[in-house]
Amino acid sequence: MGTQRIKLTSEELGLMSLFQSVSGAGVRDCVIDEKNGRVIYVVNQGEMGRAIGKNGIVVKTLQRLVGKPVELVEYSDDPKTFIKNALDPKYVLDVRLTEKLDGSKIAVVVVDAKKKSAVVGRNGKNAEKARLLAKRYFEIANVHIVSQ
Repeated sequence: MGTQRIKLTSEELGLMSLFQSVSGAGVRDCVIDEKNGRVIYVVNQGEMGRAIGKNGIVVKTLQRLVGKPVELVEYSDDPKTFIKNALDPKYVLDVRLTEKLDGSKIAVVVVDAKKKSAVVGRNGKNAEKARLLAKRYFEIANVHIVSQ
């Protein structure tokens, strides 16, 4: 869907090129998240293993080269799967998409109550990543994380 609208800076394009040369995996997107001091890569579907590398070697190498934490999200054309991938798929029980009366879309992510803080992340960092990517790819205005 909306990847045509995504405009990448020369810095982001450079980081994508670096990622591909270090990992050999295909990368669709790169987001420099200044607020949380990290770089988020959106990796082609099915290439997560190659992107991480054996024992995380690719991610560790990238973090050293970039000088910031690196986070990977596996792409999906399906907004529910993509949001699940942006969080922690093993703790996400369900993702519901709703359109509000004003036409804006929201996602409600249902998680295991015991794992909610892990899914949301320290200072809401993981939730913020899911919001950023859901908006960027699927024009989803907000992502709410709720427990059962």
